Amino acid sequence: MSPWLRQHGFALRAALSTARKAPGSFLFNVLVVAVALALPFAGLTLLDNVRPMSAQIAIDPEISLFIKTDATRAQAQALAPRLRQILKDSQASIVFVPREQALKALKNKSGLSDVLATLGDNPLPDSYVITLRGFSSARDAGRIDTLAQQMRAVPGVDAVQVDSAWIKKLAALLHVLHMALLLLGITLGVIVIAVVFNTIRLQVLTQREEIAVSKLLGATDNFIRRPFYYTGALLGLCAGAAALAAVTLALNPLNTAIAQLSQLYGSDFQLAPLAPGGIAILLAISAGLGLAGAMLSVWRHMARLH
Repeated sequence: MSPWLRQHGFALRAALSTARKAPGSFLFNVLVVAVALALPFAGLTLLDNVRPMSAQIAIDPEISLFIKTDATRAQAQALAPRLRQILKDSQASIVFVPREQALKALKNKSGLSDVLATLGDNPLPDSYVITLRGFSSARDAGRIDTLAQQMRAVPGVDAVQVDSAWIKKLAALLHVLHMALLLLGITLGVIVIAVVFNTIRLQVLTQREEIAVSKLLGATDNFIRRPFYYTGALLGLCAGAAALAAVTLALNPLNTAIAQLSQLYGSDFQLAPLAPGGIAILLAISAGLGLAGAMLSVWRHMARLH
């Protein structure tokens, strides 16, 4: 075994020995850090479940295009080729709706046939209903507005109505949640570093005599610092594992409540734990935060012992 591996093995054993000597203090610090990590981990789990669901929603937005009332039937139908030209790069179906058909549909749906009969002439214009397909995510909503803007510029078009507003609201909501989670994660990450910083500071002060003796015996600064680094990383790793375990356990009662709500909407949506790859990344981040706190603390307080 190389000297480098032996030194790191010694540092790891020293870190584990420190945790065994004061298990109560170590577990309490793990609990504090785990509480700080649990909230962003829960938020990431929620976003990980919601993002695929929002991307898989069947989005077939419609554009309703109304022709000017003074246009003849022939002029209204002549707009179809121009609309197909605008939609040539999109999967879309174009349906011409004569004003008589629109009035009949309005009478059947609204139950206001008697009221509409008093109007005399048909007030509704000829129109087109354009159904867009291939919009698999909320990010495609911007394309719909571009198409609608081009249609408004077509001569003879009176108004264009788009029903994609809810798609943009969904995209905006997910973006806000992502940014809020990012800010929350950064804030709680600083708290984790501060907790580990203080924990390692107390260890350095407690072992100051051992450190002084080790330096007299020729130990290098890296040799002395390394066990503290491993202690901080081990603290962060255990806290991350505890936070993930708490979030996973909390999914059971949450899924029970979600199931009752989902049944009202004919859905079977359930929250699932993070994938193994995501869990590994979060554990690595937790260990990294612990290591960062330990390094800052050791560099600051070891310098005072010289």
